[in-house]
Amino acid sequence: MQKIDQACVNTLRFLAADQVEKAKSGHPGFPLGTAPLMYTIWDRYMSYNPANPNWFNRDRFILSPGHGSALLYAMLHLAGYDLSLEELKNFRQWGSKTPGHPEYGLTPGVDVSTGPLGHGFAMGVGFAIAEAMLAGTYNKPDFPVIDHYTYGLTSDGDLMEGVSCEAASLAGTLGLGKLIYLYDDNKITIEGDTSIAFTEDVEARFKAYGWQVLRVADSEDVEAMAAAIKEAQADTTHPSLIIVRTHIGFGSPKQDSPSCHGEPLGADALAATKEKAGWPQEMFHVPAEAKEHFAAKLPACAKAEADWNALMDDYKACYPELAAELADRMAGKINVDLEALEALFKEQTKSATRASSGDVIQKLAEQVPALVGGSADLGPSNKTVMKAGGYFSKLDHKGRNIHFGVREHAMGTVLNGLALHGGFVPFGGTFLVFADFLRPTIRMAALMGIQSIFVLTHDSIALGEDGPTHQPIETTMGLRLIPNVSVIRPADALETAVAWQQACLNKTKPTCLLLSRQNLPVMHEYAAVIHENAAKGAYVLSPAKETAKVVLIGTGSEVELALKAQAKLAEEGIDASVVSMPSWDLFDAQSEEYKESVLPAGVTKFAVEAGVPYGWSRYTGSEKNVLGITTFGASAPGGVMLEKYGFTVDNLVAKVKAVL
Repeated sequence: MQKIDQACVNTLRFLAADQVEKAKSGHPGFPLGTAPLMYTIWDRYMSYNPANPNWFNRDRFILSPGHGSALLYAMLHLAGYDLSLEELKNFRQWGSKTPGHPEYGLTPGVDVSTGPLGHGFAMGVGFAIAEAMLAGTYNKPDFPVIDHYTYGLTSDGDLMEGVSCEAASLAGTLGLGKLIYLYDDNKITIEGDTSIAFTEDVEARFKAYGWQVLRVADSEDVEAMAAAIKEAQADTTHPSLIIVRTHIGFGSPKQDSPSCHGEPLGADALAATKEKAGWPQEMFHVPAEAKEHFAAKLPACAKAEADWNALMDDYKACYPELAAELADRMAGKINVDLEALEALFKEQTKSATRASSGDVIQKLAEQVPALVGGSADLGPSNKTVMKAGGYFSKLDHKGRNIHFGVREHAMGTVLNGLALHGGFVPFGGTFLVFADFLRPTIRMAALMGIQSIFVLTHDSIALGEDGPTHQPIETTMGLRLIPNVSVIRPADALETAVAWQQACLNKTKPTCLLLSRQNLPVMHEYAAVIHENAAKGAYVLSPAKETAKVVLIGTGSEVELALKAQAKLAEEGIDASVVSMPSWDLFDAQSEEYKESVLPAGVTKFAVEAGVPYGWSRYTGSEKNVLGITTFGASAPGGVMLEKYGFTVDNLVAKVKAVL
């Protein structure tokens, strides 16, 4: 290793180890072992500009084993990002920009939040699809306006996780040649040597997935790693995994031991490690030559972005319409014509909301060029196919539909990668009950505050004959528990149009659209009030004729039931109003005055939803004031299911009368 390379690598190593030591918490083993890998990527190949961390055509970098965050912070500091040495000294402390795992939106230069192993690896597939899709759509001869790589470090733990297997298989199928990972093959996990649980031939597995697999025998050989990355770039039709034999805790007394994974080295071991490397004992030492080496890159970093801006100016002159569309996508500019969506249903009397969603998607495909997506092999059932969109594939990068295969978990991570990359409004579909496969990705989307849309159909026991394995009972409420997620369960086609409008416009959180299999009446008589108020999450759909004695709150398919119960109660001299509440979170965001107008104090509230009743008491005052379901379902036609589980007018009326 050349002298300057060694100086920079050791700077990264010991800045990371010092962060962990000062915090008395963290993971020093990974940074000590993989600092040369990080350095090689950033020194030899990364195209970036610290003055503008969000430059659109930059290369993306993913640290999939996010527990090694101290190494990434050291790299960003050295590369010139707005991450001071003081921030490194505040590693894992309250209010710092250097949390225990990388967090998107908090630390300049962090492209993705990584923590759950495998997720970073899989989100990288989304990044690579994004680059290929935009390049296929907008690049022209002499105008490679979208042209960048996705690089990353991955680990044994990442590759054990099922989501990385799903994502790697998809990436190989799609031939994502600009996705390059360096694999930290240190053969150690928390519990011991990888041989205790991970004996497969990783090289053979990835070759079977359709990846190019390269090997570097010595992690200290920067030139060999640089040559491997160059070889990876040369293969434009296969993603690349570069297996690098590394040593956790390199150079320390704890090298190749699990003990240096998740705890500080300790003062004595850290001192011994520095002494062995010929490094000053001073904490947070950054030698002048390392600073100067990366400072010397800054003019070229700025020039790379300036050259791209000039290319974009020329592109605009030659292809003004495409340039304008691309500019809007990069800026996240979205226009949704709600009236055009609502007009789709003027002649309809009944429609399953999954079918209504499918109709909306066709119109949105015209309105929102950034809209892309697909389904976990359930497109015909989820109604998620854009009929004029074409299919993204190894041979066609222009398609807007994505075949995710039966890979719900990877689908969610790819959606997140697309959203993080920018230029996309991504959606993915499956059955609501399978949201449990997606839950970690929904949570990560919520944590990062990104616009992934999850189309979740067959939303209740009314799906019928497929039986309890496919009938969600607790799923809806479970999704509502995740902070910063918008969960919308529309009652008809018109509410579905509004739900999609909100999903497209809400750029700071993911949206879950919960849709019915069975047909529901299109509520044309309430069209005006739906248009005006459905986006507020809850609204008075059908007021009481006089002073309401009870407010019936319904969601989704149960709004129809609430309206019928309102009529039956009126026959018995009981005035009731009906509130449609498609979204708790949208309603909770309204003013106190508005919420009081919908759910006035002093009036009995009763909710009906084909799911668990737990949680509804926040609106009804008691779980006794809820018609729900607390057992698993059964296999029978949907109408029979609803009757057998008490979702009938007579039962709802009886329960309401019992609490009045």
